[in-house]
Amino acid sequence: MRIRLQKAIYVVIDPFVKGLIKIGLTPNMVTMIGFVLNIGVAIIFVEGGERGNRGDLSYVGWAGALILFAGLFDMLDGQVARLGNMSSSFGALFDSVLDRYSELIMFLGICYYLIAHHYFLSSLFAFIAMIGSMMVSYTRARAEGLGIECKDGLMQRPERVVTIGVSAIACGIVGESIGGDWKWYVSGIRFHVLETMSIFTLPLTLMAVLTNVTAINRLRGSKKALDLKDEQMKQSKSGILPSVFIGLLISLTAVPAMAQKELSALQIAKSTIEPQDTFPVPKTNSKQLFYLQRTANTNTIVCELNYDKNGLLNVSDPVHVYWIRYTEGGVKKELSYIQRVFAYGIKSQMLEKDSYKLHFVSYKKKPLYLMRSQRDNQYKVYATINNQQAVLSRIFIKVDGGTFWSPNVVYMEMKGVDEYTGKELMQRFKP
Repeated sequence: MRIRLQKAIYVVIDPFVKGLIKIGLTPNMVTMIGFVLNIGVAIIFVEGGERGNRGDLSYVGWAGALILFAGLFDMLDGQVARLGNMSSSFGALFDSVLDRYSELIMFLGICYYLIAHHYFLSSLFAFIAMIGSMMVSYTRARAEGLGIECKDGLMQRPERVVTIGVSAIACGIVGESIGGDWKWYVSGIRFHVLETMSIFTLPLTLMAVLTNVTAINRLRGSKKALDLKDEQMKQSKSGILPSVFIGLLISLTAVPAMAQKELSALQIAKSTIEPQDTFPVPKTNSKQLFYLQRTANTNTIVCELNYDKNGLLNVSDPVHVYWIRYTEGGVKKELSYIQRVFAYGIKSQMLEKDSYKLHFVSYKKKPLYLMRSQRDNQYKVYATINNQQAVLSRIFIKVDGGTFWSPNVVYMEMKGVDEYTGKELMQRFKP
């Protein structure tokens, strides 16, 4: 539901984003506008704490409206970068840093307001919610810095912004209609159970719990993925070291004239120890076409033939794409909606009987072709690799930073086999 809602919002705001691009706004400018608006949120809360009274919740309501408006710019900067082709590694870093500043400044204003009007317990929960919010973001950033995905859990930044903004607006509206001093008493209890301000403070309390639960769950999930990654690295190193040791012995015992050649061979062996060489290879089956991996983690995208219930190729959707989640024990999972629509889904166009043109939804420059082989009449995916037609076997993408929407791709590597000679072909290029 979250992904579908996000896509619906993008449909609405994309025309506005294109307008921002036309007037010359850059993603960093949009990010800065969101930051300044969050400073305005803090100012409203501080003013409410200094000039307002306990029964006047209008400051809370107006602050909530500005929180939602500022949160809109969190979505706009990414879209401006994507649609305007202005993404950059520094832009992704700048966005992340200012998002943290924005959130901390917002919580500063909330805590100040609550303490100023003697909501001491609620101010503690707001502070705990702030800690949890920071740890949710930090755990993800640190995990991805170690090469694993860490996006699961409730109370990510959009949910936090919506929760605080909507509850603040609701509190201000209810305060105007029934009064900011309304209290609810239960017979037998000397103090009130709820009050108007609870419309704002209870969601903060819930957020204090859920943000920290999310951070802890992300930490636990990351531990499993990192332990598996460490084990795979140990296994790969144990297989590589003997061959390097043998090469060293040969270089020491060879004649001087061969020394330079053996040293070059050793350097080549070391240079080939790259991430893709340590990644697991999916077990092949009769339907598998090729697979895709990237440096974020060992989780692998597999593309296979998509047959209908009668055993015939689905002409409208001939390729089925799914995950093998090696970081979760090698389980198979379908793509999420946003992954299928914006990243790893495959679009197909039927050219003629048993012939299709394919491309990933996120990259159209390198077309692929699904056709029956003239050698064995089996469906295979063909790609042009080093100006030669090859049966595609693997795509590897090396990513260095960036975001989901605008990753910083260092290179794309395509591997395949010449169907007639059996020669392996490989090409790297900047997409």
